[in-house]
Amino acid sequence: MPMISLAIDANEANVANRVGSNVYAFHILTELAKLISHDPQVKATVLLAQPPLSDLPKENDSWHYRVVTPAKFWTQFALPLYLYQHKTQFDLFYTPGHYAPRWCAIPYVSSVMDLAFLHFPDQFKTIDLIQLKNWTNYSVRHAQKIVTISEFSKQEIINAYQRGQDDIVVAYPSSSFPDENTFSQTKNSLKKLKINKPYFLFIGTLQPRKNLITLIKAYELFCEEQKKIKSAKPVPVLVLAGKIGWLAQPILDSINNSTVKEQIILTGFVPDSIKVSLYQNALATILVGLYEGFGLPALESMQFQTLPIVSNNSSLPEVVDQAGILVNPHKSANISQGLMKAYNLSALNQAQFNKRMKEQVAKFSWQKSAQKIYQLLLNTASHNG
Repeated sequence: MPMISLAIDANEANVANRVGSNVYAFHILTELAKLISHDPQVKATVLLAQPPLSDLPKENDSWHYRVVTPAKFWTQFALPLYLYQHKTQFDLFYTPGHYAPRWCAIPYVSSVMDLAFLHFPDQFKTIDLIQLKNWTNYSVRHAQKIVTISEFSKQEIINAYQRGQDDIVVAYPSSSFPDENTFSQTKNSLKKLKINKPYFLFIGTLQPRKNLITLIKAYELFCEEQKKIKSAKPVPVLVLAGKIGWLAQPILDSINNSTVKEQIILTGFVPDSIKVSLYQNALATILVGLYEGFGLPALESMQFQTLPIVSNNSSLPEVVDQAGILVNPHKSANISQGLMKAYNLSALNQAQFNKRMKEQVAKFSWQKSAQKIYQLLLNTASHNG
């Protein structure tokens, strides 16, 4: 095989507090660097607007960083200009981020996480919406191949942009947490967050698409039902762990006006070390959003044998399969029933769910996904050559 030279955009991974697509890009690039280092026929030039953070893969003979300036309008100006000036040097450009260059002098493979902006335009800032619509459109339409994160998202791309089945490769995210925290770590984490009761857990950005107002109504119904039953079991609190996002004020108002607001805990942004403690001690996790490209918190929850309660829409049934509780996200009463089912789960049913969760988690691997992307890049570069 002739030598293959790749150009890779690593900006999506080159951020300090990684969430969502940043996490995906970081782990895929980390695994790609390992694969490339063992392949003498491939070299990668990794392009950045800023110097690489210390936890990005180390440079070696086959993995080099190059800072391309200016950083402003990088995807629209600095990157395409650099690729044009070095077009004879590269066989293919790859970005794990959402946008490819406005014009690209070499063939490229781009990525799409989800198309929520097409379904919920009112939940995005106007300038962001215009950018998402226009930039995603040209990125997808001119890409040689496209990487996405679920079969659901693949079908969405096919429907929206009329790309063929063979043009899109699904490379799933995976969980990247250590298996568990120690008892003392967990105790300190929960004490710091003032959590001293059993709890249901939501992890994610507080934003309209996460359907948290409906979740809060469902939790109120759950609490009302517990009052009627007069159970001796403690009523779980509801922990909402994540940063305050765009258009979150109605969510905050819903919490403040809730009849059970004293039982709802807002943690703000939490680092991964505390997320582990939250996951492994929750009664169940809840992800009842209206649209998910993948739904990583559900997978992370299953890693810790914590039952996920998820929407029966978009990618979530694909992620949890038979290892979680599916509910209708549009009906608070149905979500409340899901909470009740998790709360009253028998030891036998819990053991059955634990077995399914373990089997389901094993289906997802950063190594497998990176290998899939790597083979795609090699095949595409060789075909173009």
